[in-house]
Amino acid sequence: MGKLQRVQPSRQVIAFIFMMFLSQIRPESLRYSVEEETESGSFVAHLTKDLGLGTGDLAARSVRVMSDDYKQRLLLDPQTGDLLLKEKIDREELCGPIERCVLHFQVFLEMPVQFFQGELWIQDINDHSPAFTDREMLLKIPENSQPGTLFPLKVAQDLDVGSNGLQKYTISPNSHFHVLTRNYSEGKKYPDLVQDKALDREEQPEFSLILMALDGGSPPRSGTITVRILIMDVNDNAPEFVHTPYEVQVLENSPLDSPVLSVLARDADAGNFGSVSYGLFQPSDEIKQTFSINEVTGEIRLRKKLDFEKTKSYHVEIEAIDGGGLSGKGTVFIEVVDVNDNAPELTISSLTSSIPENAPETIVSIFRVGDRDSGDNGKMTCSIPDNVPFILKPTFKNFYTLVTESPLDRESRAEYNITITVTDMGTPRLKTEHAITILVSDVNDNAPAFSQTSYTLLVRENNSPALHIGSVSATDRDSGTNAQITYSLLPNQDPHLPLASLVSINADNGQLFALRALDFEALQAFEFHVGATDQGSPLLSSQALVRVVVLDDNDNPPFVLYPMQNASAPCTELVPRAAEQGYLVTKVVAVDGDSGQNAWLSYQLLKATEPGLFGVWAHNGEVRTARLLSERDAARHRLVVLVKDNGEPPLSASVTLHVLLVDGFSQPYLPLPEVAPERSQGDSLTVYLVIALASVSSLFLFSVLVFVVVRLCRRRRAGAPGVCSVPEGHFPGHLVDISGTGTLSQSYQYEVCLAGDSGSGEFKFLKPIFPNLLIQDSGN
Repeated sequence: MGKLQRVQPSRQVIAFIFMMFLSQIRPESLRYSVEEETESGSFVAHLTKDLGLGTGDLAARSVRVMSDDYKQRLLLDPQTGDLLLKEKIDREELCGPIERCVLHFQVFLEMPVQFFQGELWIQDINDHSPAFTDREMLLKIPENSQPGTLFPLKVAQDLDVGSNGLQKYTISPNSHFHVLTRNYSEGKKYPDLVQDKALDREEQPEFSLILMALDGGSPPRSGTITVRILIMDVNDNAPEFVHTPYEVQVLENSPLDSPVLSVLARDADAGNFGSVSYGLFQPSDEIKQTFSINEVTGEIRLRKKLDFEKTKSYHVEIEAIDGGGLSGKGTVFIEVVDVNDNAPELTISSLTSSIPENAPETIVSIFRVGDRDSGDNGKMTCSIPDNVPFILKPTFKNFYTLVTESPLDRESRAEYNITITVTDMGTPRLKTEHAITILVSDVNDNAPAFSQTSYTLLVRENNSPALHIGSVSATDRDSGTNAQITYSLLPNQDPHLPLASLVSINADNGQLFALRALDFEALQAFEFHVGATDQGSPLLSSQALVRVVVLDDNDNPPFVLYPMQNASAPCTELVPRAAEQGYLVTKVVAVDGDSGQNAWLSYQLLKATEPGLFGVWAHNGEVRTARLLSERDAARHRLVVLVKDNGEPPLSASVTLHVLLVDGFSQPYLPLPEVAPERSQGDSLTVYLVIALASVSSLFLFSVLVFVVVRLCRRRRAGAPGVCSVPEGHFPGHLVDISGTGTLSQSYQYEVCLAGDSGSGEFKFLKPIFPNLLIQDSGN
């Protein structure tokens, strides 16, 4: 039960929704009867048959029985369908003097929700005897009373009703009086003493009679009271109330001892016969406990708190008695006015504390509300907060169902604390609040999500097997087994990539391992997909791209392309003795299988037959003369060139060059010697002789050259094996220099002569064609 507060309803429940659920209510009522005081556990009815259901349907549909009086007086065995008494029922306690005693109850089932109205009639048994409130009563009768005069006697009370209730009164036999049983309103029977003949106080001043009350049971029960009659002197005027009946309204929250009203009676007699005293006339126990009257003033006051919900009105009989014993009767009708002093009540009949997400129109709870007040004080509104995805639906006779308005999402909110507020319409308004907690259970509606759509992992080549190279990570917004993630490698789309032999993944934590050593020169990078699958039903999964980049290590020494070191004959370079300083002898061409800094090559002259004669350019491998050649220089030279990369640690290779100094090599292409600025004026004859000798020699050499050329051309035409030619075009592009361009410098061309008759393809000589060299040098 919640606290009483003054509130405004947070949400009115629209009345017409109630009509939507009337189809769930069985229109006819179930009617049964049982005698009061029947032992607890006694059989009342077989509901399975009466409701037209099959065996086991009641248990499967969570049947419940609720009584209207907020007490659980009935039990229902859902297995057998038997309706039983939970306790003895006392009809008098339950219904009091009301003859038609009916216990209303409801039977409701779930899946689907269905209600049945039931009535249990409580049959009265004769378990109470008529009883008088006193053991003796005193009756004063004036002696001048005439035969036929009626004198009211005290009423007996019988808690039973109907035929078991009080039926008649009898009095002990005598010659002066008999009893007349009279029926009044509300079915009560009152005894009146009837005078049969005149009285004579001097003859008999007193009578003692036994009044007996009998009920209609079988056998009948009875109760008695002694009636003591005193014969009084003459008093011929009885008191009379000024206003009768009296009508008054009293608030039910009136304090104790508060005045209700004052009554007034007058007596025409004088003296003691004219003085009036007031009293309650034959009051019931409830009247005597609730009201009191002042004997002198006639003021009626409250003796206990009123409760509109128990008694809505009182019918109080009063009397006024004068000093001579005459009395007058009056009636007071007291109407209890309801005040809003009862907060609404809420009873939970069914509650589901955990519901699955994504389930629409799920019944969470079934409950009943009630208010013991009446009128506007008993009218109620039921509401829940607006910011929750639930709605209230009225069903039957103040029953409500709390259902989900839309599918729930556990990942957004896993728990709801809902306060059901029931507010009446009285003044002040009272409310009851009941809080329920609803947990949203998880379903597998979220696939795992990787922290990145793609991952890039860097691995240095020559790694150790089973090396941890990185991890992937995925999360799942679900919970429990729905959030347990298993990682796996997805099938590779590239049939040439042996993924299963390259990497593996830990299924539990997503760690990736290289299964074998990687080689940058063989595989510089590769891609694959990894999957993350949860353990829910159905299984949900996602995938991410992983790119593995292999980092280069300096594991390849430089390789010399030129001069070739595995040739059958050593390579010999020819250098004319007339070559100037800086003359290009040859160029060492080398490559490195590594990349980046590990492939940066540098050259140096490691050994030389004559140090200082030749030099090697460090960045391009060109071997050039360091000074002018002289006749004193040896004809043959052996050079060892070291090629070293820039890795850590650096790797190197060496190559041996053979250089041969020759005279007159390619003399026409040699640069002309400088002419001295001053010549001695020799003898002109000597000059002429020298010119003539040079002319003859030149003519001779030209003739020999023409002869040789003619002979070679004839052999070529005749298909002779020997041939001498000058290759055209550039060297093959796959030769790589240290500049990283991938080809030998195209500024150099060589004239090659092969021995035509040896058949071995032996390299005879290689010489540069000077015009290109001169153009390059002039450009420098």
